[in-house]
Amino acid sequence: MKTSCMGSESETPAIALRRRAEGIARGKAFRIPEDMESLSVEAARQMLHELRVHQIELEMQNEELRRAQAELDASRARYFDLYDLAPMGYCTLNEQGLILEANLMAASLLGVARGALVKQPLTRFILKEDQDIYYLHRKQLFEPGEPQACELRLVKMDGTAFWARLEAINAPDAGGTPPGRVVLIDITARKRADEELQQTLESLRKAVSTTIQVMISAMETRDPYTAGHQIRSTDLARAIATEMGLPQEKIDGIRMAGSIHDIGKLSIPAEILSKPTKLLEIEFSLIKEHAKRGYEILKDVESPWPLAEMVYQHHERMDGSGYPRGLKGEEILMEARIIAVADVVESMASHRPYRAGLGIDAALEEIEKNRGTLYDEAVVNACLRVFREKGYRFAER
Repeated sequence: MKTSCMGSESETPAIALRRRAEGIARGKAFRIPEDMESLSVEAARQMLHELRVHQIELEMQNEELRRAQAELDASRARYFDLYDLAPMGYCTLNEQGLILEANLMAASLLGVARGALVKQPLTRFILKEDQDIYYLHRKQLFEPGEPQACELRLVKMDGTAFWARLEAINAPDAGGTPPGRVVLIDITARKRADEELQQTLESLRKAVSTTIQVMISAMETRDPYTAGHQIRSTDLARAIATEMGLPQEKIDGIRMAGSIHDIGKLSIPAEILSKPTKLLEIEFSLIKEHAKRGYEILKDVESPWPLAEMVYQHHERMDGSGYPRGLKGEEILMEARIIAVADVVESMASHRPYRAGLGIDAALEEIEKNRGTLYDEAVVNACLRVFREKGYRFAER
């Protein structure tokens, strides 16, 4: 009895498994007779057959288990290869923001040995000035919801800073613990390219502005009336675009195109432009060419905005009755629709060489009456608000 107790205390896994198997066997319906000699030949054969079948079943089960384990090991190896060799960094954080594990790319990005990352706070590698960006997103990191993403500057162990995009998601493990999975992507090259692009665009804007100013000066010298008209209608177009909530980039383009929308009149004889009497039909036909001429002057000017098209389209109408191409509806740029309304209002309200000004009330009545037909409805509504609610007035000549 004593020996049995000691044996139980030192029982190996194999012995324990054998004991469990014997217990299960005793519970089976099939019993091996105590007197083996009493077994008939047929019963003995049947018993041997059952044992053989059971043995084969066990062997098959073992083979299936070995195959499944091999596939699992191979899958795990592939996963860790993908994880470690991924072209972006992966980290798992606990609720305190400490790094629990990281792949090789994360270690490489941060310039530290992989093992040294464990238990380090991720904030240790975030530039001090960008810490608030991280904390803003970390508050939501351990709450269910959409993945969080932000762009900030990380710092390598040697002090070198670089731009990174952090993408994080709450991913509870099997035990319900909510670690955060964080992806680190180096976006330094993209940020540098963005900065260079912005510098190029700014240089281009300055060059275009200078070119346009030269054109405006040429117009002022040759035709002071047209130059003044362009300035006033441009200011109104800018006010309309602002009232409509257009982005600043579009407003800047409208301001540029508006200030030279009649540049094509440089190709028209000055005596026609300043003629004090009503124009002849052939003279009016020449003036109608100015939109096309303006396009031809501007089409090869490099610009962040479609200046040539805006100038080309500023006499088009929503119902297709305008000129020179008879465009209608969505075929007309929104910027051109705005310039068109501002152009009509300023032209009607102001004096022209061949007639006195009709006044602002008549001009507003014209666009209101033809709202949605000749002129874009949203543009007209914004123009009316600018004058009637915001108190807009043209600058004195």
